[in-house]
Amino acid sequence: MLEERKKIAIFAEDMKKRPSLLALLLLAMPLWAQQPLDWGDQLNGTYKNPVLCADYSDPDVIRVADKYYMVASDFHFMGMQVLESADLVNWHIVSQVYRRLDLPEWDANAHYGGGSWAPAIRHHDGRFYVYFCTPDEGLFMATAESAHGPWSQLHCVKAVPRWEDPCPFWDDDGKAYLGRSQYGAGPIIIHRMSADGRTLLDDGVTVYTGPVAEGTKIMKRNGYYYLIIPEGGVCCGWQTVLRSRNIYGPYEKRVVLKQGSTPVNGPHQGALVEAADSTWWFLHFQETHPAGRVVHLQPARWTADDWPLIGVDIDGNGIGEPVAVWTKPSSHPTSPSSLPTPHSSLITSHSSLSPLGLEWQWCHNPADSAWSITERRGWLTLHALPSPTLRQSRNMLTQKTIGFQSQATTQIDASRLSDGDHAGLLCMGHRFMGVGVCRQQGRLSFYLDHDGQRTIVAPCPKKEVYLRAAIDSRHNRHQLFYSTDGRTFTPAGQPYTLRMGSWKGSRVGLFCYTLGSVPGGKAQFARFDYTVKQ
Repeated sequence: MLEERKKIAIFAEDMKKRPSLLALLLLAMPLWAQQPLDWGDQLNGTYKNPVLCADYSDPDVIRVADKYYMVASDFHFMGMQVLESADLVNWHIVSQVYRRLDLPEWDANAHYGGGSWAPAIRHHDGRFYVYFCTPDEGLFMATAESAHGPWSQLHCVKAVPRWEDPCPFWDDDGKAYLGRSQYGAGPIIIHRMSADGRTLLDDGVTVYTGPVAEGTKIMKRNGYYYLIIPEGGVCCGWQTVLRSRNIYGPYEKRVVLKQGSTPVNGPHQGALVEAADSTWWFLHFQETHPAGRVVHLQPARWTADDWPLIGVDIDGNGIGEPVAVWTKPSSHPTSPSSLPTPHSSLITSHSSLSPLGLEWQWCHNPADSAWSITERRGWLTLHALPSPTLRQSRNMLTQKTIGFQSQATTQIDASRLSDGDHAGLLCMGHRFMGVGVCRQQGRLSFYLDHDGQRTIVAPCPKKEVYLRAAIDSRHNRHQLFYSTDGRTFTPAGQPYTLRMGSWKGSRVGLFCYTLGSVPGGKAQFARFDYTVKQ
């Protein structure tokens, strides 16, 4: 307990020394970055949890040289994003591991909640490796020389259902292993694996069975093998660590992080990372509604008897509890704030690897013949494919919402819609809410889509109009709007609430579909402006 109090005292004293350095930094920053959000980088050498207030569930993080790289569960969204950071607090997206799953039924929106579960990222022998399981199809991996891509085609290591949460490990002697759990959270099983990471060499050995044990990450330190395991379930669990001198056990067990007296429920499932300055940190998620599973950063240290302790041991019981505010990792104490999603962006990107901005993800596999960024220069064209509801529409392009409060605005040209076509802006979680333009009997109208119930709200007198979504995750109050001039916006329906849906938090995006039995017309979108307010 005395050691923790000393840490807090040093932390407070350190903050007194930073104002002059902070003032110089602010002069070089754009105006938007000078006002810290109520989370993440506080621009004074500290951070406030969550450091990434967005749905990056089941995060895994590694350090390579002086940069950190993160992957997370993307489930039914294409494809898995890779994030980069210099300080574990500010993150930006640098690539996507894949853009489609060439598996049965993934060309229809039939696998909500399926797809990539709890991936692991590792760097071995000059290459990056990402592994993940899908609950129905198997264990997959991809590799790349750079985390920025290009990534190899997905390789199916084993076609088998009901596996989850894989993690590769290369030992000092060159032998390779893979840890994973069984669907339904447990037990933990260790396999021998080929050195190239492409083949499992045995049926595996069960090394631990615990209360909802899953998401294991494997590391080795001072001759001990450590299994970093979340237990107890998503919303109310804790972080367990196992250790043994033999990778197959037997393993000792210690709980190293719990909610304790804090408001941070279920602090677990993440990555234990050593910084370049030899300090240790743990990144994990916290389940919130409707934002999803947001990312927290905890200080960590090793005890005298070689066990990790995560967070701060407030009550002296040997188990850490989450921190709300802490000093940033010292390698970059005052780096400028950054967000994975830009404040304002065109829909397209300048990357040859991804013609769309990396923040964008298709719902299930993209229908590549039904969208274009070249059909009309500077606009995204979405063709209307047949669908009975917004939830089942193929041309649905979305991105994660960021922060507690944000706003998305887009401009749409609806003049090329055919009768029965619907296109617009959506906000989704456990329900699908959309505001858009439809054509019926030759007339354009603004309409509201409330989880499959479509209601006309006003005539649409112009071919180019504006749509907006205001997202307030702090109070769970959201509102959709429409406008004919981009200045005055009219509410479409009443405010609504959201919760997570199919394991994912709230998202905003664009859509286009037709109620007809054959493809219809098309909608074209100019800008998509996304602003994070808090």
